[in-house]
Amino acid sequence: MRISRRILATAATAAVLLPLSACGSGSGDSSSSDSSGKVQGDISFQTWNLRANFKSYFEGLIADFEKKYPGTHVKWIDQPAEGYADKISADAAAGTLPDVVNVSPDLAAPLAKAGLALDLDKDKAAAKYKSEYLPGAWAGNEIPGLPGTYAFPWYLNTGPLFYNKALFKEAGLNADQPPKTYAALFTDALQIAHKTDGKVATLANVPTIEDFGRYGVELMNKQGTAFAFNDAKGVELLTKYKQLFDAKALDPQALTATPESSGQKFLTGAVAMNPGSALDLHNFKTQAPTLYKNIGITDQITNTGHVNMYVMGLLVNSRSKEKPAAVAFAHFITDAQNQMSFAKKVAIFPSTAGSLEDPYFTKEDGTDETRVRVAAAKSLKTAVNYTPVLFSDQMKTALRNEVAKALQGKESPKAALDNAVKACNQLLQQG
Repeated sequence: MRISRRILATAATAAVLLPLSACGSGSGDSSSSDSSGKVQGDISFQTWNLRANFKSYFEGLIADFEKKYPGTHVKWIDQPAEGYADKISADAAAGTLPDVVNVSPDLAAPLAKAGLALDLDKDKAAAKYKSEYLPGAWAGNEIPGLPGTYAFPWYLNTGPLFYNKALFKEAGLNADQPPKTYAALFTDALQIAHKTDGKVATLANVPTIEDFGRYGVELMNKQGTAFAFNDAKGVELLTKYKQLFDAKALDPQALTATPESSGQKFLTGAVAMNPGSALDLHNFKTQAPTLYKNIGITDQITNTGHVNMYVMGLLVNSRSKEKPAAVAFAHFITDAQNQMSFAKKVAIFPSTAGSLEDPYFTKEDGTDETRVRVAAAKSLKTAVNYTPVLFSDQMKTALRNEVAKALQGKESPKAALDNAVKACNQLLQQG
């Protein structure tokens, strides 16, 4: 797991290419045994770039687990962020995959398909813990095309949407009623662009696969075998973005925007809305006091009523020789008490049911951190992971390229999405 400014925003970008013939049947069948039984023996636990900042925390957790279950021993392995996906792939191929592995959903998918990830829904000892987690978090570790769930939900993240109240007021909009749906967003964005003669855009980024999900588009077919975001609703969304782009309600440089460049646009008042974090709010306070005084915080725009969340999990190796201990340890790390403890050390959110009701996530104390934390925690209670588990970096690039063609008028929105879906489906078959 990467702990950084964009915690989890890029954690699921690495792709794992497993030689399935070397790993297993490829059927996703991990029903070889039931992990019920005495919790004992030696297990290995692999994390993703955590030792440098959280060494004492995890050593303490391991000691507590070993004390709770005499006769167990946990070997902690921490891998660097660089090459983490390749390391998992190599271990899977060599049969040396650790007993418990820190994964994002896209890293779990090929392991599940290769039969190396324990299906928690099928395993009696693991399934009993399902009710302890938020439904959306548990579902975040489902794999399209396979029945079951393949990792314990660990921590979650999301971010609020910031908006400039002064720009809304100047455009004749109610600054205390920011848009909640895409229809309202498009209406407000066009009004802001019109009132400022195109000098102020509302958005600085082109639509991503998450936007299509939040718009209500069915991203894949029910079988999880093909992408489907080129349906009528998907075309409708891209057509609306084309209208924004032509009216300069979408920043002209959105085609090449980065999170940093979008943030700078918002900082200088060239853009009226932008996603962010507590760190951004602090920067507004120090670098743009006028903006800070006029800052509004709202939920992500959605037609579904559910914001997007990023999910991290702990996968149990289905071939672990000490499966009862591996399941018990994965649950121990992700139980409510330990997730809450971890959440207070770094700006993430627990995936356990009821944890977000804790005053830590519901009470503001006047600081920037709590303003954002409370807003994000509230939205997470019903959030979902809109990024398809099988949507790779190459697919993201294919979609972005076709969206750019549509916005520039080189292709119709329908043709652009047809081409994007075709490219993504070809990549899906190759994977």
